[in-house]
Amino acid sequence: MEVAMKSWELDNEVKLVDPTRDALYNYSPARQAEANELRPWRSDPHHFKHVRISAVALIKMVMHARAGGSIEVMGLMQGYTDGDTIIVTDAFGLPVEGTETRVNAQDDANEYMIQYLQLSRDQGSREENAIGWYHSHPGYGCWLSGIDVGTEQMQQQFNDPFVAVVIDPDRTISAGRVEIGAFRTFPDGHEVAPSRTANTATDGSAGDTSVPLAKAEDFGAHASKYYALEVSHFKSTLDNHLLQLLWSKYWVQTLSQSPLLTNRDYGNKQMLDLGSKVRQATQMITNTGRGNGVFQGSKKNDYEMEKLAQTSHSVAMKERQGLMASEVKAKIFNGLGSNDLDSAMVT
Repeated sequence: MEVAMKSWELDNEVKLVDPTRDALYNYSPARQAEANELRPWRSDPHHFKHVRISAVALIKMVMHARAGGSIEVMGLMQGYTDGDTIIVTDAFGLPVEGTETRVNAQDDANEYMIQYLQLSRDQGSREENAIGWYHSHPGYGCWLSGIDVGTEQMQQQFNDPFVAVVIDPDRTISAGRVEIGAFRTFPDGHEVAPSRTANTATDGSAGDTSVPLAKAEDFGAHASKYYALEVSHFKSTLDNHLLQLLWSKYWVQTLSQSPLLTNRDYGNKQMLDLGSKVRQATQMITNTGRGNGVFQGSKKNDYEMEKLAQTSHSVAMKERQGLMASEVKAKIFNGLGSNDLDSAMVT
């Protein structure tokens, strides 16, 4: 059990980032007020470069996103700023109306947010203000859509400093590590160099192949309006104790479940989307061959086919790993103790 928890921490890079272990939880209202007075992020759109999220806040967000299934969910994060870093100490979900493609916060959610923050201060549990918002992208990666960009721009205009965090619960289950991204938008009129355009495909695949075909247009249309921040995680003494309690409760479920079964819908959607992309690439190659620009289009076609090959290989490897894990578990646990039973009957 301890080895499994250590493996999870290593996969998600949960580190002790300070020698006193709990220093990141020592919130100073005076120091935060001083930073808000200077507002260095107003003059430098790239001022914030890092986001540090506590392990417990990370687990809360992932569990909330996973509970939403194929429906997007939304919540707020509490924390503060420290130089060019945004520290997230806690998170809580919001009662919002979500669909498979978007999530919208209504008046009830705003009222809930205000009451939650006020009660946190009154009870002395959390003095930090809201430092950002999070929502889920079930199965289509960590990036900002047009609606997300508009939401983050509005929050940065009225509640800055503010950060947007996106979690993909389906890819989290598939990869065995949290698929997460943190983003901030640029102010209106800010020119972005092409080399600095946000590349938000977080699963290591090339270009927009990691984004479903239905989302590809929205993915590319707004990529120049925001940038990605480096995400890291930390834990305190209390976090470590809570993680041990959670692991003691859920380790049997983690060991017994199979990603092929718990994430079957996501796997089916991946195969359908891959088939659509293959048909689209085939049609593009056919149209190019009929025209006069064969040589001009050959490099683009080769690039598209290479991306499809990489995605196909990734999907096949994940399926193979799931099948191998199921086979290993069956060999280890099925019929456990049968040899001892046979020996007892012989004697």
